[in-house]
Amino acid sequence: MTHLVCCVSAEEERRVRANDREYNEKFQYASNCIMTSKYNIITFLPVNLFEQFQEVANTYFLFLLILQLIPQISSLSWFTTIVPLALVLSITAVKDATDDYFRHKSDNQVNNRQSQVLIRGSLQNEKWMNVRVGDIIKLENNQFVAADLLLLSSTEPHGLCYIETAELDGETNMKVRQSVSVTSELGDPNNLASFDGEVVCEPPNNKLDRFSGTLYWREKKYSLTNQNMLLRGCVLRNTEACYGLVIFAGPDTKLMQNSGRTKFKRTSIDRLMNTLVLWIFGFLVCMGMILAVGNAGWEKEVGSLFQSYLAWDTPVNNFLFSAFLSFWSYVIILNTVVPISLYVSVEVIRLGHSYFINWDQQMFCSQCNTAAEARTTTLNEELGQVEYIFSDKTGTLTQNIMTFNKCSINGQSYGKDTHNTCRLDFSLFNPLADPDFCFYDDKLLESVKVGDSCTHEFFRLLSLCHTVMSEEKSEGELVYKAQSPDEGALVTAARNFGFVFRSRTPGTITTTEMGRTVTYSLLAILDFNNIRKRMSVIVRNPEGRIRLYCKGADTVLLERLHPCNQEVMSITSDHLNEYAADGLRTLALAYRDLSEDEWEAWSESHRFADKATDCREDRLAAAYEEVEQNMMLLGATAIEDKLQEGVPETIAVLSLANIKIWVLTGDKQETAVNIGYSCKMLTDDMTEVFIISGHTVQSVRQELRSVWLCTLLMWALFVFLSRRARERMIELSRGSGGGVGKQLHGSPLPPPLPLSNLMDNISGEFALVINGHSLAHALEADMEAEFVSTACACKAVICCRVTPLQKAQVVELIKKRKKAVTLAIGDGANDISMIKSAHIGVGISGQEGIQAVLASDYSFSQFRFLQRLLLVHGRWSYLRMCRFLCYFFYKNFAFTMVHFWFGFFCGFSAQTVYDQYFITLFNIVYTSLPVLAMGIFDQDVPDHRSLEYPKLYEPGQLNLLFNKREFFICIAQGIYTSVVLFFVPYAVLSNATQSNGVPLADYQTFAVTTATALVIVVSVQIVLDTGFWTVFNHVFVWGSLGSYFIIMFALHSQTLFRIFPNQFHFVGSAQSTLLQPVVWLTIALATAICIVPVLAFRFLKLDLKPQLSDTVRYTQLVRQKRRKPPEGRLGARGGSRRSGYAFAHQEGFGELITSGKNMRLSSLALASFASRHSSSWIDTLRRKKHTHTPPSTSGECSPENNQIK
Repeated sequence: MTHLVCCVSAEEERRVRANDREYNEKFQYASNCIMTSKYNIITFLPVNLFEQFQEVANTYFLFLLILQLIPQISSLSWFTTIVPLALVLSITAVKDATDDYFRHKSDNQVNNRQSQVLIRGSLQNEKWMNVRVGDIIKLENNQFVAADLLLLSSTEPHGLCYIETAELDGETNMKVRQSVSVTSELGDPNNLASFDGEVVCEPPNNKLDRFSGTLYWREKKYSLTNQNMLLRGCVLRNTEACYGLVIFAGPDTKLMQNSGRTKFKRTSIDRLMNTLVLWIFGFLVCMGMILAVGNAGWEKEVGSLFQSYLAWDTPVNNFLFSAFLSFWSYVIILNTVVPISLYVSVEVIRLGHSYFINWDQQMFCSQCNTAAEARTTTLNEELGQVEYIFSDKTGTLTQNIMTFNKCSINGQSYGKDTHNTCRLDFSLFNPLADPDFCFYDDKLLESVKVGDSCTHEFFRLLSLCHTVMSEEKSEGELVYKAQSPDEGALVTAARNFGFVFRSRTPGTITTTEMGRTVTYSLLAILDFNNIRKRMSVIVRNPEGRIRLYCKGADTVLLERLHPCNQEVMSITSDHLNEYAADGLRTLALAYRDLSEDEWEAWSESHRFADKATDCREDRLAAAYEEVEQNMMLLGATAIEDKLQEGVPETIAVLSLANIKIWVLTGDKQETAVNIGYSCKMLTDDMTEVFIISGHTVQSVRQELRSVWLCTLLMWALFVFLSRRARERMIELSRGSGGGVGKQLHGSPLPPPLPLSNLMDNISGEFALVINGHSLAHALEADMEAEFVSTACACKAVICCRVTPLQKAQVVELIKKRKKAVTLAIGDGANDISMIKSAHIGVGISGQEGIQAVLASDYSFSQFRFLQRLLLVHGRWSYLRMCRFLCYFFYKNFAFTMVHFWFGFFCGFSAQTVYDQYFITLFNIVYTSLPVLAMGIFDQDVPDHRSLEYPKLYEPGQLNLLFNKREFFICIAQGIYTSVVLFFVPYAVLSNATQSNGVPLADYQTFAVTTATALVIVVSVQIVLDTGFWTVFNHVFVWGSLGSYFIIMFALHSQTLFRIFPNQFHFVGSAQSTLLQPVVWLTIALATAICIVPVLAFRFLKLDLKPQLSDTVRYTQLVRQKRRKPPEGRLGARGGSRRSGYAFAHQEGFGELITSGKNMRLSSLALASFASRHSSSWIDTLRRKKHTHTPPSTSGECSPENNQIK
């Protein structure tokens, strides 16, 4: 989805009357037709051309084309510009048209889906695009919801229905929705046809988790919440059918409101090139003015003497008008400083890089048969400059798969590591067991078999205290549908240990306990919420005993236990700490017996609270609190939330590349924090993990300032201790006369850091966790600067409970405040806004639908592939593009500036140095393919070295390889080359003669000599610039050089001259010129003068100030000669903090997988080399960018010693 035409609405509230299209149409609500395309047949050509001519270069070449159509000033044929310009515009237009065709195709596919609409008392099939606000729609099982509906009735009891929201929030677990009780019985179409209720609700908005409205029917009003709504993009599950009233349609639906408007994405190099084109055009104007002034002076002082036999052309009547025409003539001649072939070549190179991404087998997932896909060809080099990554959690970092790992029952811990342990076979013990369930401790199974009462009660609680739905497809084949994957894992564990949840009704729960079917009466469900952090059920067993079962976060449950539980509570707390240290998500379980009188009394208070019209939530919470007291502790569970393969290692490597990763998730705080510890974004070694959870502007501001103050104090302490240590070293070295003192004596201490840059340079051993309601205040204009400075001072940032729009706002904020390249990665429709807002959007093609993939620039199936996308393909693309641009500007300035020098020797007559065919073919044939081969295939180090040395990525972040400084160096070298190519042949040939005494100082000989020297010099230069040679490089370089001589001899032949005598004026020039030894001596001399200084400079730079890639290549040579040392392995480190389930809401601080930051020394020789050639050069450049930035202390080692294993 790449474009969205949003309906701009100023409505303050929405009024919808059921079954009354005439009433609803007067409000002019949007139809259910969506349009994500940009163009139609009529608007395509003007709109597309308008977009293309927003490129400065295209406008520039159009201007030149107009000039070339004026014969009085054009020295070159018009086809030299119009052909390549038309080619570029046509290729771009075809690409845009193709992309928009697929958008139209996708739109038509969605708009033409069929839906059953109640019209005049009967159900009729209508296309989605024809559905209107106020219509009543029938949905059947597994159908997509066509629009945002108010659920009216369902085939399930009590108006319940079950939906899957993968396209909205990326979660595949089931969710429950319920109709208003007064409409739940309107299941028949005849009853629904007479339904004329009116809904008054909030206007269209993008809040997925909120809805507020009122239903007016039969002179009564009923409040409506999000629990009564079915949103577009959801899928109806486990429900035969339901009916809904359309409230929002098409662009007004919450799904489309969250899609956002597509932004035209351009790379920083594109933006820089636009600036450089303007500069070059200004430079071109200056050169034209200089030559025009020269023309005026020459015509006035010298040209007037030749008027008798060399008169001015007809329109020219004075030297000033001659100078005016000369100016425009030189603008045309010198325009090749930025040839249009540059933009064609850039697109070809980007296309090649995109294919490399698509063809990369190491980014292919065999499990889901999915390859990486570059869905755009314009952002490849931007992949090599990313500084911030914004990632979703569910389905992006995690697999969203939970496994029952360990448990504690009555003070006894169960569960073993999977290593060297046999998996239990439950099939003989329990025919209803799930064959995919894994557990490795046979002691727990033995405890169940011997009938231990605590163990049985433990699993009985797990089989009863939940909201899971069961579907029995055949006898014994159970499928659980859980709102939370945690609950699914717990119910599955109870199932395998003999306590099988079979089915439920609104008033009963049926289980099979140790082979015996038992039906419990469900008396009450005390549901979970963010404050309670627990849920309970009250059931009556067949014997009539009433019992409350409760599960929840241990921080809230343990304080509600009976005092007699002290001993078992102490043991269980130790077990909880052990489980949390393993990175597991923990939960405590307890129960309480209720007498009949206690139940009756509490039931009455609960009914009173439930029916209250004011403060209903508070009254219910108080009622729940009353009964959830004096419970008996049963034990605790520990579940592992499986990360995707390679996530911790990927995050560690990206962090070493100085890429900052923020997690933006709609999940609860405790779940997000727990995943942060599991994937090593958060560690127990951090100085502090700050949590921002204020509900007001003042509280959020105060919390942010507290974090800022804490980080400021820590940095001050760090600077103080560093200075004290350095002073102590100087004192010791002075006393001992050591070498260290000689190095440090007299060197100034680091200057104090400017306060404005302080927050960007803190060592970063902090983490920030902020909730969605707090983030809403932090994103306000008067607080966003504080939020950005505080967050960027932290090593890790996690934003939880955020809406899709807030995700996009965070990305936009960093783009605006930090001026950094951002990348957003996600897998659900709730990530689309974030993906579109970032400079680069990446979609995970996982289990949560394809909406994110359709909106993305790149897609693959696993988060770990992001490492290769950035550090290999991104870095190579940036490197190749920068080398290509540097060389391209160099060769074209060398080619074009010769005309400028020649102007001083031809009377400023706008005469070209070269044959016009050489001018036409120079950028198209003679020099295009070698630079394309370099731009597509070049690399400085192999792909595995790019992954081993993440610091190689930093030059792209600092924009070191192509910037304004590098541009001026390139054009300076090009101008120097042009000077040599003009004046060396001019000086030599002025007095040179052929062997027969005929002078060589003629125009044709000079032109051929200069052109040949130019082609040879630029060919030698690209040989020096190419770092990685392939067959294509050899064929293109030597083939282009050979093609020059072949084409030149053909164009200067007698044959073409006889056929076209007016077109080929250099007949015989190539043969006669290149047979002269002095010409080849001149070419060799010019080549040496151009190339030798470049070689000398590069050798000195390699020896005195090598780049990191040079150091890595050196290590490769060292490793070829020396034995490889033993490789380090990842170590495991235990944590000490507890974690919580998604519904438990307990803060998790477990550590699961090591960070992968272990480094190794390759050899003593490498260490010796590193002592001379350290990475301090890149730190120096970073300090220049941030004004005296101190070196980071968070995991930054000398790059030549760093290797991720």
